[in-house]
Amino acid sequence: MTPRRFVPIAIFVALQSSVLQGIDQILRHAVPPADNLGFTWVAFLAWATYFLAGSTVRGGAKALIGVVIGILYSIGVLVLGDWLGAFGFLASPMAILLLIPLVMYLELGPDLVTLVPAVFVGAGTFFACMLYVPGATFAAIATTQVTYTLLGLTFGWMTVAFRTAHQNRAAMAPARESPK
Repeated sequence: MTPRRFVPIAIFVALQSSVLQGIDQILRHAVPPADNLGFTWVAFLAWATYFLAGSTVRGGAKALIGVVIGILYSIGVLVLGDWLGAFGFLASPMAILLLIPLVMYLELGPDLVTLVPAVFVGAGTFFACMLYVPGATFAAIATTQVTYTLLGLTFGWMTVAFRTAHQNRAAMAPARESPK
């Protein structure tokens, strides 16, 4: 594709990004926890994960499942870490050591749970929110994270749909001859 024919794609993605930021400015007041500063970054991670997952609806479903598994894994690490509290600063590393092998075995599971990178994106996002968002609870962050993940995956799908349609139109357009 020529740089000139790529312009509409670049503009569309810029427009999507602006719209996503606008949605966040409204949505952040409707999702927990109260007084959050927004979660656009979660949607952007999910948007990128859509591409990582193959840019298909099935890949998007695998990404969503992976993120949800990552949330559950994170809750498991936090709960197990508390339970192992007698080990002091080793409690969390021990919880991670005990649970990561289970995550890694997902690669050998049914197709819809094999996208381990999405599990780590989901876990990292959940940990970040739990550690840095005031008033965070498991339920609040899980709800908000899944909401923004769905938003990001939808924007990933829209990007692919627009780009595919644009490329199909461009392929069917007659080639211009350059002036002599």
